[in-house]
Amino acid sequence: MYRRRQVFAAACMGMLVFGIVLTALGSLLPSLMSRFGLANAAAGSLFPILTLGILAGSVVFGPIVDRHGYKTLLALSIALILLRLEGIALAPSIAVVAAALALIGIGGGIVNGATNALVADLGEEGSRSADLSLLGVFFGIGAFGMPFLLGLLLRHFTYGAIVAGIGTAVALPLGYTLAVRFPAPKHPQGFPLRRGVGLLRDPALVLLGLTLFFESGMEITVGGWTAAYVQAALGLEADRALFFLSIYWLGMMTARLLLGGPLRRIPPARALYTSIAVALAGALVMLAGASPATAAIGSALLGAGFAAVYPVVLGFVGDRYPAVSGTAFSVVMVIALAGGSALPYLTGVLGDAAGLRASFAIVPLSLCLMALVFTAARRRAAAAPAPAM
Repeated sequence: MYRRRQVFAAACMGMLVFGIVLTALGSLLPSLMSRFGLANAAAGSLFPILTLGILAGSVVFGPIVDRHGYKTLLALSIALILLRLEGIALAPSIAVVAAALALIGIGGGIVNGATNALVADLGEEGSRSADLSLLGVFFGIGAFGMPFLLGLLLRHFTYGAIVAGIGTAVALPLGYTLAVRFPAPKHPQGFPLRRGVGLLRDPALVLLGLTLFFESGMEITVGGWTAAYVQAALGLEADRALFFLSIYWLGMMTARLLLGGPLRRIPPARALYTSIAVALAGALVMLAGASPATAAIGSALLGAGFAAVYPVVLGFVGDRYPAVSGTAFSVVMVIALAGGSALPYLTGVLGDAAGLRASFAIVPLSLCLMALVFTAARRRAAAAPAPAM
């Protein structure tokens, strides 16, 4: 037997670690560009390395947790992240950084997918979006904490020393995960791969994945390029620019904390459309702003606006496929992270060609496309039940 609160706490700690993973590159990007003399396009090429690693982790976690359970895979993945953060802190070359980012991405992809699927398994229909929103708060803590600590401590310590300290702190979630009893596997007798591939025949699931394609691309684009954007657009120093990245993640974390109650009372889709409108306002403020105050407001609105998308969409997935949630989450995460790889890289390429301010127009465009795709996904889901597994 297991205790739900203990398992939920372990999932939250794992999601906090993923928050560190996803914001690590954006937090370190100004330092890496200066340290290794990277141009925008070269720096942008690091994002696909991280996100392709996350993509690989997202591919493998679902069938494994459906077959073997969550505990061992989560513990191994957190340990891999810990070791590779220490590797980045000591990296002598950009090639070593790239290799560490790939492994961190694999571990992060597994942790992200497995903790979301685990919380979906622990919840009930009608409450999954709210539970996933609360889980997302801990993602925000990790994502906010990484740039905030760097910005706060850079005047006293080197990037390497701070990253090494953060890596060491990851040992706490690892120890807690090893100590907690987890639910038994749902398919200990085996889970045929063809059943997982069969999920791709459900148009609603594919459309939900495409919704997250745009969401993941925008989250990583804004999270990865905000510090460099503010430096280029406003001429701020690196340590001050990092605080704008912290504001972005803080806005997301705060909104997810506040969404927990409303998502139990109002239709989750309504919350998602409202969030898209908030994010669109933030993107326009960010693009038009010419002062630190407007950049801070835009960053906060973007973070708050992105907050509902993952909890709502994954709640739909968990409700539609409760018996194979791990594998269903793998499918949508893989589609999502294709966007997480493509859009930040495209932002860097366009930034070299036209400047970072112009390249940020990709965010409001993606928000509009995401709203259209999510609407199509809801209609498909309402028109036909999920295929039998």
